[in-house]
Order: sequence, then structure tokens, then C-alpha cells
Amino acid sequence: MKKQYDLTTLSDKKLRTLRNNLNNRLESFSKGGEKNLPPSHMLHGLDDGECKALLERVHSEMKNRSK
Repeated sequence: MKKQYDLTTLSDKKLRTLRNNLNNRLESFSKGGEKNLPPSHMLHGLDDGECKALLERVHSEMKNRSK
């Protein structure tokens, strides 16, 4: 299941929240203790690689906004 995220429409606060959620999710993947997220969670269905790719996009968007 491929989710599409339009990061340009997110507020700065939502973008930071997404970044934090992604960092926490990637940490849980690396420790092997990841939980099954409920379908309502914004990261539901994303695997390790998809989380890393989305985190790179979030960092890029945050960098663009700081200019």
C-alpha cells in the first residue's frame, strides 16, 4: 500500500511531528520491536525503506522552508 504525502500542505508543526514519528518508527525497526500501527495512524503500512525515503523528503521540505 503506497501512501502519498503532500508535504507542502502540512503546517510546520505537523511536519515536525511527522519527522519525530518517522525517527521513532525507524528506531523501533532497528531494534526489532516495531508495533503494528492502527489503520488510522499516518505511518500505517510503511516499511523501513519507505519510512527512510519519507524522512528524507521531510528533511528536504524543512530545509526549503528555512530559506
